[in-house]
Amino acid sequence: MPRYAPQSASTSPRFSGIRTFMRLPNIKEMEDVDFAVVGIPFDTGASYKTGARFGPGAIRETSTLMRNFSMNLNVNIFDHLSGIDYGDLDITPGYILESYKQIEEGLQPIIDAGVVPIAMGGDHSITLAELRAVVKKHGPIALVHFDSHLDTWDQYWGQKYTHGTPFRRACEEGLIDTEHSIQIGIRGSQYGPEDVQGSIDLGFDVLTANELHEIGVAEAGKRIRDRVGNARTFLTFDIDFVDPSAAPGTGTIEIGGFTGYETLSLVREMKTLNFVGMDLVEVLPTIDPAGLTSYMAANIMHEFISILALQKKNTSK
Repeated sequence: MPRYAPQSASTSPRFSGIRTFMRLPNIKEMEDVDFAVVGIPFDTGASYKTGARFGPGAIRETSTLMRNFSMNLNVNIFDHLSGIDYGDLDITPGYILESYKQIEEGLQPIIDAGVVPIAMGGDHSITLAELRAVVKKHGPIALVHFDSHLDTWDQYWGQKYTHGTPFRRACEEGLIDTEHSIQIGIRGSQYGPEDVQGSIDLGFDVLTANELHEIGVAEAGKRIRDRVGNARTFLTFDIDFVDPSAAPGTGTIEIGGFTGYETLSLVREMKTLNFVGMDLVEVLPTIDPAGLTSYMAANIMHEFISILALQKKNTSK
């Protein structure tokens, strides 16, 4: 049996205890661990509203409502996986390059142990440091990127490192296998047609929100799977992929997104991909008074963990 699992809400009320993701044990032990949830409370890369540094705490708070069994995937996570909440990595507010080094070094023990890191941001700038750490072990990886924004701009205000630039930098550093990568849900006003074309020129497939609404979840899932194939894959999920009616607590909202049902269905469409890591970014709890956005984030993470459990269940038959 897996070594680490949450405390049961049937014996201990959800509102009790120290807050960890799904009430997992807060330890840094890597032996007999399959996945580690880790907070990266950095938001200095934000271009508009800040406050995503408080995202990890808010997601942990709402995640106490999550149960172990996935009805849609028919799997009990902790029958097959051992998981921990690793806590938050150290970062240096206001200093993005220094924080990148801290994030990369902080993730390395998890990745080197063969444990799947599941990070909670923080703004989307953190993903560049995560990719650097993951690629050290796995080599260039496929990126599945859910977002309303491309995040492949070259600079903001002359600065190369912001939450709008991580994937251009990652391509320049050779971290992403763009031939097997896809950006999903792109929408809203643009600076010009060169924005989307810039991602295409880097090698990404771009599935816009309009296209996704037209073709539907099942066809979008097929397009993702066909694009990625068997490549080692990192899932990066900006919560503003979700329509602001379902996830208002984020710093740069875009109208015309996706419901909670559509979002979770899309995540399940990826249940055959070879994931080596994930992050969930841009939850801004100070403008999410009902906790709707952080709960949406916790559910997305739960779906991802359920996929890992299903894959292990299927391989152990």
